[in-house]
Amino acid sequence: MHGRRVIKSSERTITKDNVVDVLTKALNTHYLNSSEVDYLWNYYRGKQPILNRVKETRPEICNKIVENRANEIVAFKVGYLCGEPIQYVGRNGDNETTEAITLLNELMFAEDKASKDQQIVEWQMICGTAFRLVLPDGDADEDEAPFEIYTLDPRETFIVYSNQIGNKPLMAVKYCKDSDTQITTYSVYTENRYFLIEDTIIKEDKPHALGMIPIIEYPANNARMGAFEVVLPLLDTMNLIASNRMDGIEQLVQAFIKFINCDISKEEYEEFLKLGAIKVKSVDGQTADVDTVVTELNQTQTQTFKDDIYNAILTICGMP
Repeated sequence: MHGRRVIKSSERTITKDNVVDVLTKALNTHYLNSSEVDYLWNYYRGKQPILNRVKETRPEICNKIVENRANEIVAFKVGYLCGEPIQYVGRNGDNETTEAITLLNELMFAEDKASKDQQIVEWQMICGTAFRLVLPDGDADEDEAPFEIYTLDPRETFIVYSNQIGNKPLMAVKYCKDSDTQITTYSVYTENRYFLIEDTIIKEDKPHALGMIPIIEYPANNARMGAFEVVLPLLDTMNLIASNRMDGIEQLVQAFIKFINCDISKEEYEEFLKLGAIKVKSVDGQTADVDTVVTELNQTQTQTFKDDIYNAILTICGMP
């Protein structure tokens, strides 16, 4: 996990002749990104590697505790960055500009852009990048604002950039797979054309008047790394510490009983467990004894180690 890969192409423009070829090549890189995004998304939700833990010694005592600090990190970052809705302001103070900016803010409020900004930041903090789609209203979508804003799933969205100076976006892709027919449909946008592709067959090719690619990428940083991605090994270690500590408590409570110089039958042992007491007798000068096999985990040292790891996580992630 070292951030998401930027998808690039050496093509100057995207046309009907090369769009399928560029799409096919880009998907190879996107699928790598998508699998990592899915892992980080599940990690954020609490589906973490500790749940697959296998314990060879006393496997019947195998706790799997998820201490979901990844969720804590993302929640803090989202709250910090999106605590208040984003408002547009202008450096030009004339009345015409002020009225236009006020209208823009009203339109964004009508589209509930504040909640969609939170979704964008949440994806940024989880997987290092996020995507937004802005389209004009259709006939069935007319409302106060003449456009619609959508937050897209990074697992099903990507942008292909030029490898020329400036890395200008060449095309954006949003796709989905039909659960019945298993056919994957790709919606491909360039600056002036829209392609609808099913698998590798172009079904639609039409111009649009937007004058831009309507899907915009919001990378969290140059490496496109999520907020907790850099500390994944430390987060896994914290889960392992919590699980081992619980194992230590259970193993103390369920300690083995050892019998020294005395022979106890199964029936006598079951009676002993029922009554909570046992009587043994020394024979031929050999001292008989009953005891438990106890190896107690040093909780103080363990807590010191855990606190050190947690402080490292906070420092690396820029958390208070």
